[in-house]
Amino acid sequence: MNNLVLLERIYSGRRAELKRIILNEALDCFLNHGIETTNIEMIRERAETSVGAIYHHFKNKEGIVRSLYLTALQDQAERREQALLEVQSLEDAIKAIVHSYIDWVTDFPDFARFLYLSSAMVKRQEDTAELKQKNQQRNHYLMNLVQKFHDQQVIQIIPHELLLSLVIGATESYCRAWLSHQVKTSPQQYKAALADSAWLSLVRFA
Repeated sequence: MNNLVLLERIYSGRRAELKRIILNEALDCFLNHGIETTNIEMIRERAETSVGAIYHHFKNKEGIVRSLYLTALQDQAERREQALLEVQSLEDAIKAIVHSYIDWVTDFPDFARFLYLSSAMVKRQEDTAELKQKNQQRNHYLMNLVQKFHDQQVIQIIPHELLLSLVIGATESYCRAWLSHQVKTSPQQYKAALADSAWLSLVRFA
């Protein structure tokens, strides 16, 4: 799927058009040349804009990296929340989380690669308040979801900080391998198996 589709969801309207262009071209530069190697001039040339315009929107290269990272997280979260709207049981919810993760990764592999590539750099930046807030919002949302099914024994036993790792760990590992071309088979082919594995990991823990 075209990366601009994702960007248009997060930055909609004509006023955000240049911002979308800069982010789209920067994403391509980062993936093809590396984040450290890419400079503002390379992005400026690809986006056919001015250095001043880039600085106006993002301040510096690190700002672009951070914006792309947060954009990807937001879109991924919205996909997950949409998938969870109709769940009727904890098992359904766990499997919906896995399914939505795989669907997002296979729809937007460039953004998924970028998330893995940039994670350490973004977390090293001094101003991580927004990232922490988004993580807290995600965790709060998931815990509220989980509490809907508080009658299930598994929720009472598994530590909250471990829950997400048990649910998404194997799926994330396989998606990383697929994105780095270590395996050829799309995660879509193993969606059911990975979702079943996530659920069974909770049941076995309990």
